[in-house]
Order: sequence, then structure tokens, then C-alpha cells
Amino acid sequence: MSTGLSRQQCGVTVLGGPTAVIDIGGLRIVSDPTFDEAGPQGYLTKTAGPVADEDAVGPVDLVLVSHEAHPDNLDGRGRAFAKTAPLVLTGPRAAERLGSPAVGLSPWTGHRLPRPDGGGDLTVLAVPAVHGPEDGERDADGNVNCEVIGFVLSGQGLPTVYVSGDNASIRTVVEISRRVPGIDAAVLHAGAARVPAKFDGRPLSLDSRRAAAAAAVLGAEIVVPAHHDGWAHFSEGLPEIELAFHEAGLSSLLRVAPHGTWVPLTR
Repeated sequence: MSTGLSRQQCGVTVLGGPTAVIDIGGLRIVSDPTFDEAGPQGYLTKTAGPVADEDAVGPVDLVLVSHEAHPDNLDGRGRAFAKTAPLVLTGPRAAERLGSPAVGLSPWTGHRLPRPDGGGDLTVLAVPAVHGPEDGERDADGNVNCEVIGFVLSGQGLPTVYVSGDNASIRTVVEISRRVPGIDAAVLHAGAARVPAKFDGRPLSLDSRRAAAAAAVLGAEIVVPAHHDGWAHFSEGLPEIELAFHEAGLSSLLRVAPHGTWVPLTR
């Protein structure tokens, strides 16, 4: 757990659950940090901790939080870790609750960071996400379940990378692909999370077939599955994801690697 993650020119590694480390443009970015050990987390149960801890990740330039309302996307140690980062990007309501250094982004608004590699700026664009069925009851802000956003990372000479957050909506993926053409790589939360008390147990995140459909819609050349293990409420895992991509004829896009193993973000 204490072995450091070596810096990469352009790569991603999933540590477990939704937590991914993305090295791009000389920046180290962590999405949805969850560093607690296995055990109960309110009405959810964490079944496995991450393969690398906060010390192994080391100093980061940016933390992305798709939402902070659920512990499987931001647990106790993940929250503390985010507070040590120079910048956290998340939704507006989440930013209010988290406080500094969180900055809230509404969908289709962006934030720029200077790149240490000298290539100009990295642009982080917030994009919509629907954390449940399209016909699910919406709150006063129009959100299903709670406020959730995804992110698109882009910059001159860099691959364009989509991080889905807990999105279950193909309609939303279609809108993202239309407004942000040319996505090269996608990190998809694809465990078909289900909670019996919510929406009749229907998926709260992409199931395997929807993940394959999302990959086809996006036209991404690289797809890295995340958030499909480590928690008891996931109803599908890697076998289902691999089968769905095989049946869709998209196996060549899928990048499945042991947690903590780097996956290049370019072919």
C-alpha cells in the first residue's frame, strides 16, 4: 500500500471502486477518492479497500468529485484526501458542502489548469450525469437521486478523456458525444449499482450493455471500466462487462488491467 505510483506521461490506473488516477499534461488527477478499508458505510457495504493508499498516490494537482452524497464515491479518508489537494472540482451543491478548495461547476462549464509539461492549459469540462433511471423522480434542481456530474479532460496535443461519474443514462451520453465530439478515451462507471429501496432496484449507474452502448456512441478508442467492484451493491462486474463488449463487437476498445496497473490513454 505504501509503494508509490510512478508518474506517467499519459495514463490511467483504477485503484478500486470509482477511484482512478489520471496522469495527463504533467498533472496528476484523482477522481472520486475512496481510501477507507472494507466495512459498512451507512446503508452501503464496502467489500474491499483500494490497492494503493494516499501516500502511494502522492501529491496531486486536482481531485474530481462526481458527487459527495454517497460514500462509495467519497468516503471518509477520500474526503480528507480531497481537502489536502490544491483544487477540487465538483458540482455546485457539492462544492458548497465540501468548502475550500472545492470549486463548483454546473454542466457545460469549464475550468482551466496550467500544464506543467508546457503545453498550455488542461481544460476540465463538467458534463451531465443521471444517477438512476431517466424516469426517476427529480429533485428541485432536476437531479435524479442526487447532484452528479461527469468530466471531460482536453488540451492541445492530449487525448480527450471522458470520466462518466455515476451516470446511468445513454441519452446523456448521446448529448455529450454531440456537444464534445472526438472523445478518445472513456473511464466508465459500469457496475450496475442497485439499491432495492431506490427506483425499484433499477440500475443507478451503467450496466454492462449500456456501457458498451456508451462506448459505441462516444466513438472512444479506449474504454477503462471502473466502479464495478469493491462494494456490495454492484450487480455486475468484469465478466459481464467483457461479455457485453464482446457481444457488441467492441472488445478491442476495452482495457481491463489489475487495479494499480497503468493503462495508456493513447493507442
